[in-house]
Amino acid sequence: MRLNQLKKKLTNVLLVIASLVLLITPIVSVAAAATTTSTTISTATPIKHLVVIFQENVAFDHYFATYPNAANPPSEPAFSHSPYTPSINGLAAGLLTNNTNLANPFRLDRSQAVIVTSCNPAHKYTLLQKSFDGGLMDKFVQNSGLSSQKNCDPKLVMGYFDGNTVKALWNYAQHFAMSDNFYSSNIDPSLPGHLKIISGQTHGAMPTNMSGNVANGTVIGDIPSVYDDCSVGTKISMTGKNIGDLMNEKGIGWGWFQGGFKPSGTTSNNKAICGTAHVNIAGKNITDYVVHHEPFQYYRSTANPHHLAPTSAAMVGKTDDANHHAKNLFLDPYTGLGK
Repeated sequence: MRLNQLKKKLTNVLLVIASLVLLITPIVSVAAAATTTSTTISTATPIKHLVVIFQENVAFDHYFATYPNAANPPSEPAFSHSPYTPSINGLAAGLLTNNTNLANPFRLDRSQAVIVTSCNPAHKYTLLQKSFDGGLMDKFVQNSGLSSQKNCDPKLVMGYFDGNTVKALWNYAQHFAMSDNFYSSNIDPSLPGHLKIISGQTHGAMPTNMSGNVANGTVIGDIPSVYDDCSVGTKISMTGKNIGDLMNEKGIGWGWFQGGFKPSGTTSNNKAICGTAHVNIAGKNITDYVVHHEPFQYYRSTANPHHLAPTSAAMVGKTDDANHHAKNLFLDPYTGLGK
């Protein structure tokens, strides 16, 4: 199974970088006979917002292997696609039926979502390198880490869902752009990948060396941020600029929207408490907010240490107390703002 899109993490964390894109009316020069004129053409569907959604620790093919074709068994919600849907770089027939891994990819139905929630393939650096096998992509089953987990089949790493289960994602893909040919230059746990998304690098950490987490100023592990009240234990900060800084310099609005960012309370010295949790489909109580899933919190310039709410709906995505952070893009950020 191709996991080369692993770092295109497309919700545990819903990372959304939402920017107000500059609307540009193109000027097209049209040459006609011996004269040249300038014609102003208005875009029929101008872009107002750019929203990026990525999945934490899940490969592209796990959700889109056979897109846009779903099995549509009678017992599951059907998915139909537009006849104009472009093809993607998914699992072609040869990869589905004659895969070089120890097992062929196989479809997971809706009932198996609980199993996948409980059996989580390893995403540690060494195991992923072994799985990739120098680019041969043929050792995922034996390096999935599932054999050491109770009641978990190692072959589960080869499973994929289709539009009958992840219908929302497939519907998004029907209407918006999808990066099916993204290739990452790094294999690592969550934080380094998230830092790369917003800054293009993982260097600039302070302190510069911490066993298992920072090596010569480069982040290699998951470690909390100095600039987040909800961080526990040893912490780091990042120097340098990220995409938020660059957009601020150009006056472009942007926001990071993450589940659980709204504090569940505050301490006596007004520090945020991140205690919100929800029971998942496997019956496990999972804390909503994870510090190392929020890379902007590692840079002083873009951090919101106390998890403050936007001062008004008009300030969502702008620089105020919240500093471009909010709880959720699609619901109210905190208290009815930005619905």
